[in-house]
Amino acid sequence: MSQYFEVHPENPQARLLKQAVQLLEKGGVLAVPTDSSYALVCQLDDKSAVERLRRIRGVDDKHHLTLLCRDLSELASYARVDNRQYRLLKLGTPGPYTFILEASKEVPRRASHPSRKTIGLRVPEHRALQELLALHGAPLLASTLIPPGEADPLNDPQEIRERFEQELAAVIDAGACSLEPTTVIDLTPMGSGDEPEVIRAGRGPLAALGL
Repeated sequence: MSQYFEVHPENPQARLLKQAVQLLEKGGVLAVPTDSSYALVCQLDDKSAVERLRRIRGVDDKHHLTLLCRDLSELASYARVDNRQYRLLKLGTPGPYTFILEASKEVPRRASHPSRKTIGLRVPEHRALQELLALHGAPLLASTLIPPGEADPLNDPQEIRERFEQELAAVIDAGACSLEPTTVIDLTPMGSGDEPEVIRAGRGPLAALGL
């Protein structure tokens, strides 16, 4: 039975988020709000939690998972970033963008794409999630909460609890999120002088990045 934490979207209660962090540290997978849609999260260095997250989401190791970071300084520890890529990252963070970059050695192999050695990274603009990341003190591995066999992410935290209460350690309810997923941009071509590739147009406007 998953725990259920109702938090204020702008002034989240720290005591509830601390309880959520404790569940993460015990290997739990949580459903959390973001600035795009609800997502599944777990600790980056917990192999069994990562496998559980993939199982709940219904994806294999070829599906890109995303690292949720507090800011760009954290992001740079987990990806190789040149000056051109960094300028684009500054334009899109914090915000509803996921950037695919070459993973650094700090990223466990199970979290990166097995053949490309890439990782999705983003800095969300959601107060409750930012506070959770701050209390946890490290990035979290995440995937949009789209149930297996479905096309759209879940947006109602009560429904998330009802459908996944046996599989999730907790649901953090900060109200409804957008139903639109992040915009996904592959920045790895920029490493060889090419232009970034838009993988998915989502909530983040491309014009804001000059694309």
